[in-house]
Amino acid sequence: MDQSTTGNDHYETLQISKNADHDTVQRVFRLLAQRFHPDNPDTGNEEQFRRIHEAYLVLSDAEKRAQYDIFHETFTKERWQFAAAGGPVDNDFALEQHLRFVLLEILYSRRRTEPEKPSLSNLDLSRLTGRPREHLEFTIWYLISRDLISRNDQSSLTITAAGVDYVEENTHIKRQPLRIAGMAK
Repeated sequence: MDQSTTGNDHYETLQISKNADHDTVQRVFRLLAQRFHPDNPDTGNEEQFRRIHEAYLVLSDAEKRAQYDIFHETFTKERWQFAAAGGPVDNDFALEQHLRFVLLEILYSRRRTEPEKPSLSNLDLSRLTGRPREHLEFTIWYLISRDLISRNDQSSLTITAAGVDYVEENTHIKRQPLRIAGMAK
């Protein structure tokens, strides 16, 4: 039940600091559990509720939390080393533009194929692009600022009508695999 087996960052799932005390963990869990409980007709989300409950089970138990914190610290350091290392990218602007278009294509496809659930979380986008969430923050900020994507009440991202138009008008953009910093071309 740790991040290595589930892929979830329990602190991020509960939207709390690593330094949050036990009372904060309980209070936030109750709030999020109520919001995402499958019986809630407006905001219920069984998968999100399961992740919240799993995070709570780990972070509310002192022994499990201590074990998880060791893993979490190592995982966080590795991600930031990856982000800070940079890589053999010839043109960071071109890579950023390509990443923006890839995110828009992913969200475009999601909206077309799953109109009942058209949004994806930052974590989902991180997994789909193979990029750490830290690398997506600038890209997401830019796309939101340009009104090409938006956040919903659950902080998930969805493409806007302007984003759909942008994707459809720019299908000529040369596709190339995303090069991850630190990996060979």
